[in-house]
Amino acid sequence: MFGSLVKANLKGETMKIFTDLEGITTPFKDAVVTTGNFDGVHVGHQALFRQVMEKAASIDGTSVVITFEPHPIRVIDSNKHFPLITLYDQKIELIGETGIDTVICVPFTAEFAATPARSFVKDVLLDLIGMKAIVVGQDYSFGRKREGDIALLKEMSATLDFEVIISKWITLLGHRVSSTEIRNLVREGNVEVAGKLLGRHYQVRGMVAHGRDRGGKLLGFPTANLTLYDELCPKTGVYAVTIEHDGISYKGVANIGYSPTFQNGQFGVEAHIFDFDKTIYDQPIRLNFVHRLRDEKKFSGPESLAEQIKQDIEKAREFLLSE
Repeated sequence: MFGSLVKANLKGETMKIFTDLEGITTPFKDAVVTTGNFDGVHVGHQALFRQVMEKAASIDGTSVVITFEPHPIRVIDSNKHFPLITLYDQKIELIGETGIDTVICVPFTAEFAATPARSFVKDVLLDLIGMKAIVVGQDYSFGRKREGDIALLKEMSATLDFEVIISKWITLLGHRVSSTEIRNLVREGNVEVAGKLLGRHYQVRGMVAHGRDRGGKLLGFPTANLTLYDELCPKTGVYAVTIEHDGISYKGVANIGYSPTFQNGQFGVEAHIFDFDKTIYDQPIRLNFVHRLRDEKKFSGPESLAEQIKQDIEKAREFLLSE
């Protein structure tokens, strides 16, 4: 069974989404495949997908992305729990925006993790999906205990009639583009460089909650307090952001941290949206982090904090002029 949605692909068709392998009843036409977790769907992943789509177009085939849920490391080694850059819904949405024909999200279980590498290629990629070519990164590994690699793929391709295409690493601003590097940059608050590696601003999503009612009444700057969906949050501080609500993008400034001026020690994410006067409690919004303005710090009282917020807003408006 597959769902459909996201965005029309480059052929003007809707991307097909399969949430398990059992829903695939017939192989895809001349499938060109890439597989991985693709956390972040960053510029390296996007380049991989472009190669998949270009190869598929050259043979009038189907571009296919295979990904996994949950992240394999959470099944293989529960001690290595790191925050994801993109949760499932956002990841699928972003893959759809690239123009891929089909995405298959395989439920990653201990049983699936035990699949021998050769069986994954023969039984899943070739027989079930109909693979004619596979595009992989230079350090690609797969199958039980990561026993499969590029050498195995090339060995099997010689007798099973499929092509292996190796995608090169991408380096930007002195950083090798990887999900790990992006996580580190976001945690450091370096959202500008993280955005370059992602190919878009880093985004968190959440629901607007009732806060402590200080922003508007006490400080003169009403804020939307966010209950986060996401796992990865930028370093505490003040940021210039854009805010997406109900299909419209607004500019604003966001604070991440513990409100030290009020000494309550409660972590929160709140955003002041410029030129906005709607009531949006219990509604979803998205914050896109454009630039880190400053560290969070304690002020002598509400008056000095309000003055600093005015300065933050002025700086944020400057950084957001081109957004």
